Order: sequence, then structure tokens, then C-alpha cells
Amino acid sequence: MEIIEKLTENVEIILPTKGILEKLELAQEEQRPLRIKLGFDPTAPDLHLGHAVVLKKLKQFQDLGHQIVILVGSFTARIGDPTGKNKSRKPLSLDDVQTNAQTYINQLSKVIDVDKAQIVFNSDWLDHLPFTEVIRLLSNVTVAQLMHRNDFNKRFTENTPIAMHELVYPILQGFDSLKINCDIEMGGTDQLFNCTMGRQLQESFNLPAQAIMCLPLLRGLDGKEKMSKSLNNIIGLTDHPNDMFGKTMSIPDHLIEEFLRLTTDFTILEREEIMMRLSSGENPIHSKKSIAKNIVEQYHGKELAESAQAFFEQQFQQKHFFDKVFTPISIKANPTYQKENSLLNICFRLAENQSKSAIRRLIESGAIQVDNKKETDPEFLIKPTKNMKIRVGKKNYFEFND
Repeated sequence: MEIIEKLTENVEIILPTKGILEKLELAQEEQRPLRIKLGFDPTAPDLHLGHAVVLKKLKQFQDLGHQIVILVGSFTARIGDPTGKNKSRKPLSLDDVQTNAQTYINQLSKVIDVDKAQIVFNSDWLDHLPFTEVIRLLSNVTVAQLMHRNDFNKRFTENTPIAMHELVYPILQGFDSLKINCDIEMGGTDQLFNCTMGRQLQESFNLPAQAIMCLPLLRGLDGKEKMSKSLNNIIGLTDHPNDMFGKTMSIPDHLIEEFLRLTTDFTILEREEIMMRLSSGENPIHSKKSIAKNIVEQYHGKELAESAQAFFEQQFQQKHFFDKVFTPISIKANPTYQKENSLLNICFRLAENQSKSAIRRLIESGAIQVDNKKETDPEFLIKPTKNMKIRVGKKNYFEFND
């Protein structure tokens, strides 16, 4: 029972209720590993902590000797899965799919043993499925069943268009389970409907029905929406250790327990101790530091985790301007820095990810410092010289050199 408790920890939905236990007993009886499926459409090339919630559960099964099957939606990504919102998702080109898929596969090694996983592409069978077989497949599902999916039902009620390819998508995902003889399919709670379609189709073809494990959706840095690259609220698995640590420190306090539970590998006792200190009035920053260091250590190692914590404390907790870590900027490499120019233009060039209007607001609010002196005039003229230091906002420190 200890194994089943570990495997079902943090799992939000299991169908049927005793499905995982029954599958484990079946595997023992038949003396074979279970086939555990995780499917993904390579819609964006970066994996993040939200993906890792499911991947870490897969790793637990893999460590027990079961067969992990990573199913790449190389066909379905070109169709476009319904987004779960009131619109369809834009399909991808074949080149986009191939590029993103390879990036995904490379990043999977951050969590699972890719060499022991089976990686399959659903275009291998869906690209060659005869139309007669497509019709036969569709005949196993009714429109009424499809309309049980929440977003379909909502869009139909609101008279928002639903394209036929969107209705077909869950059926194709279910067909994937049939093709790979899946025992257990995993996904986030937003994939429940699609996963149940796999069970239905397996039963329709007189095959054993897969069990389903749905894990909670990790909320992103905004503290509201699920972690998603499209919402720019993610912590990427390949983020630089300093960025990974800093982003984790920026989560709202109400996400501390959620991050402790879903993103760390602390023991239950360690998590309980952190929450006990927090509930006793300890400053939340200490809990966040523990979480951030643990996350960085999982994906980059202990040494870089300690370095990332030291960098954060130096950059954001030490008050002395000249004790910060400054990014070196070459004067010779850019004409903007070789002559007298406005502070606005200089800072705009330095902080390439911000608009001029945003830079102007930073200057006028006193968030720009030149050699530890606030400058609030956007048109203030300066000529960068060697060792001149500029702070742009809270996080960006630059030092000019030759």
C-alpha cells in the first residue's frame, strides 16, 4: 500500500477509483510492465514547472520498472486542440511541430530517463489512416458525448462557432491510446475529457480500458491562471539558475503551499515543517527561498542552487548599490554608447525587453540610477565612460567597459 500511496500522491482525479491499483495488480499477475502514456502537442518549444508536475509522476512509475510512452502529437498539433477557452487553437506547420518536438524531447531528460522511455509520433498512424477507417472510428462516438466537454458546451450555448476538426480532436487522442495499448494515461485535469475518450474507444474495440490519472494544474507567476507560455507566467525547466530562483521568489504568498506540494521534492515532514513555520508568523520570504533553492537544485544541481541563492540575496536584499552584480556592457560595440545621448535612449538600449514609454516611466519615478544617483529627467544627457554603472528598474544593473 505504501507504493500506491506514493503513486497517487497529489493526483486530483483517478478513473476508475481503484483503476491504478487494479492495473498494478494486473501487471504483477501478467509479469509485465504497465504502459503509461503522456501525450503532448508540441505547440511551444519550452517545458516549464507545470509540465514537470506530470513528468515527475511518470518518473515514479518509470523507477518502478514500468514503460513510459511519450506520445508526440505530430499529427494532432497540425489540427489544433481546443484550448479550453472560447476559441480554437491555431494549428502549427510541420516545421514548427518538428522543431518544437525535438526541443521537448531534449528537455524531458531534466525529469525522466529518456533512454528508457518509448517516444512515438501519432502522425505515424494518423497520416496513413484511410478515410473509411476514419468514418468507422467516428461512428463510435456521439455528438451528445462530445458536447459533455465543458468548453464545447459553453461555446455551443453562447452560439460561438465550433469547427468540426475540434470535435474530432478528442477522438484522435483517444485513438492514440488504442494504438499504443495504453494501460494508464496521464495528464492535467484539463485533459480529463480527452483521456476518457481513450477508455471509450478501447472498450469499443474490445480492448482493456486504460485507467486515468489527472494531476492538478500548477498556477503561474500571476497567481491566477495555469502556468502557460502564452500567458508569460512560467518558470522554464531550462531557465538560468538565477532566473529560476528569482522567478520563484516572485510568486504570490498564496501559492507557497501549492508550489511546496507540486514543484519540490521535499519529504512530507519537510513540507509540513515549512508550512508550520509559515503559519507561526515567519516571513514568507524564507519559505520561498527554501522552495526556490530546492527547485533549482532539482534541475541544475546543488552548487548552482547555492550560487543562485547568493546571487538573489546580493542583488535584491543587499542595499548597497556598488555591491550588486553588474552586467558588463561594451562601449565600443555599440555606437549609442560612444557619444552623448539622452538617458532615455541609453536605458532603452540597455533594457531591450522594455518599451520606451516604460523606460520613461521608470526614469520619472526615480527607478533609474547612474553611479548610485537617481536621475528623473528622461532627456538628461550622458556619455557612457568606463566603469560607469547604471541601474534600470529593480533587477537590471549594468557597468560600461571598453
